[in-house]
Amino acid sequence: MIKQVDFRVSNLDCEHDAATIERGLREFPGLTALKVYPKAARVALTYDPAHTSPDQISGKLRTLGFPPQQGRQIASPPRPWRNPKVLASVASGILLGAGWLLGRTAGSDQISFVIYLAAILIGGYHFGREAIEELIFERQVGIEFLMATAAIAATALGAAGEGAMLVFLYSISEAAEGYTEEKTRSAIRALMELAPKTALVRREGREIEIPAEELVVGDVFIVKPGQAIATDGEVLTGASSVNQAPVTGESVPVEKQPGDTVFAGSINEEGALEVRATRTFAENTISRIISMVEEAQERKGKSQRFIERFGSRYSPAVLLVGILIAIVPPLAGLGGWTMWISRAVVFVVAAAPCALVISIPITLVAALGTGARHGVLIKGGIHVEELAKVRVVAMDKTGTITRGKPEVTDFIPLTGADEVRDNELLAVAAGIENRSQHPLARAIVQYAASRGIQQAEVVDFRSLTAAGAVARYENGLIYIGSPHLFASQLGHSLDEVEPEITRLQSEGKTVVLIGTDKAVWGMFAIRDNVRPNARAAIAALHKSGVQKIVMLTGDNRRTAEAIAREVGIDEVYSDLKPEDKLRIVRDLTSREGHVAMVGDGVNDAPALAEATVGVAMGAAGTDVALETADVALMADDLEKLVYAFQLAQRNQKLVRQNLTLSVVVISVLVIGAVLGAFTLPIAVLGHEISEFVVIGNGLRMLKT
Repeated sequence: MIKQVDFRVSNLDCEHDAATIERGLREFPGLTALKVYPKAARVALTYDPAHTSPDQISGKLRTLGFPPQQGRQIASPPRPWRNPKVLASVASGILLGAGWLLGRTAGSDQISFVIYLAAILIGGYHFGREAIEELIFERQVGIEFLMATAAIAATALGAAGEGAMLVFLYSISEAAEGYTEEKTRSAIRALMELAPKTALVRREGREIEIPAEELVVGDVFIVKPGQAIATDGEVLTGASSVNQAPVTGESVPVEKQPGDTVFAGSINEEGALEVRATRTFAENTISRIISMVEEAQERKGKSQRFIERFGSRYSPAVLLVGILIAIVPPLAGLGGWTMWISRAVVFVVAAAPCALVISIPITLVAALGTGARHGVLIKGGIHVEELAKVRVVAMDKTGTITRGKPEVTDFIPLTGADEVRDNELLAVAAGIENRSQHPLARAIVQYAASRGIQQAEVVDFRSLTAAGAVARYENGLIYIGSPHLFASQLGHSLDEVEPEITRLQSEGKTVVLIGTDKAVWGMFAIRDNVRPNARAAIAALHKSGVQKIVMLTGDNRRTAEAIAREVGIDEVYSDLKPEDKLRIVRDLTSREGHVAMVGDGVNDAPALAEATVGVAMGAAGTDVALETADVALMADDLEKLVYAFQLAQRNQKLVRQNLTLSVVVISVLVIGAVLGAFTLPIAVLGHEISEFVVIGNGLRMLKT
């Protein structure tokens, strides 16, 4: 039987490290599949237990230089004084300084040359080895190869000091790579720290504390005030408010009672709760969010894939152009060999695309992690890019613009109902509707309960398809349902109540009548109320650049238009079936270009899939929503949608800034190199400074 195992490993900081692991495990006996996640420092493997074991695989990873971590924690980079790359860079810098001082004071060029050579060999060991491995195993000329070539050429020309400076400065950026990755992993680490390490479980009549990873479905665990909830579960006893902000981003605590769902990582505030585990630790909401974010960080956007393809062709082209600069002008009699070879070396360093290549991924990874921390799960770089381009948003009404829970807003007993007291009428309505599963029926039952009305006993209940229901009460049949039921099927004249029905429907309310086949006794007005922040959120979407917001609903046009007016919707499509929503989204996409569809991720799944970006609301704990949507908003909060748009737009803004800066710096340095205006140290400084500026700018996404 094939099994799976995941390892968090140390020293995994980049694509080169991932390639080293893949090469080292490629022929390992018993392995059937391998996936390396450099952004998450994780290695996922599928193996045959008949031929290998996790311990053997762990030993091989340790041999390759990537020792697995204990538990699920992401490895932190070693302290600088224990980091080989940092130590090599420091040693290179000290030797560079010593060589320069010795050359200035003692005047011994030979000794200075030897010290410079030592600085080059020590400082360039790590990236030089990477350059050779990449050339041999991947058949690629990378940035490391360009830098190594430039250092060797400079030394061969007698400029060993300049070569040593190049190696020293570039080794600093190599040494800093792991610490940069550490910054981008901070969002994932923050998510990991949400769930507690232990849980207080009741087993065999005793309360014992166990590691949270050992919880099994069905375990009952106790959550005391102030504690985080160990895994997803259902409240059995107790009542409390729970702060779900760490998971969903909701700012207001949510009241929890027996029967309610709670999520791993959310914080119990004032009351003790007993919770039955419904998911294991590895499968709970927090664990799944972490896994999805890590996978999303490996999914590259179109621009990143383009830059990487460009870089794989650009670096060899830089080397070729450098060779031509060194050879062609001297052969053409335009100057000496030394001058043009020196310019070629400066050109190779100046044109190296370090900042260009890193400008997109560093920003994107930070954006995806930050979004997850704020309750917005984006499934990959391409969706961040597409979300920033969206100019039309289509929204399902129920559960998105509205709460998705109809409520009775008006109860109006009518003339002719004298023989039935108001409370009795309400009791009869609740008695009939209690037998129905329709959302409107539940609204009436809840309304009666909120007024302390006990349900009347009814018999012979029968549902009337698409119309209402009927039951027997005190030897008479009582009907409850739509005005159409009373007008068409029971033959009532509704002339007297028509103005009131029209008024209520114009306010976006659904009207339900109750009565007999001879008289209408009363009416209920029911409405799925608009979310309190819906109007502000839609206004914010318009302000952020969305040109048109469209509402899709199965409700009648009058109700739909009333809600659209209330919240500021631009266009309404009503009386829709699920397949109609799919057709409309397809039409909008063909006409408008980039369209986002916002729904619940279940009934709206086809439309979500058809849109440029599918956004599921209230995805916490909902498997279908988490799996089908491109963007999952963990809370039922439209302001999270606004945040998602702003996050994507800010990401694209920083990416454009980084790309512009990279191109400008490379262009200036290249022109200066070819014209002979820049020396090698200036080219190296410009190259490294631009790289660090781009990294710092991209990491600003962590603060969004």
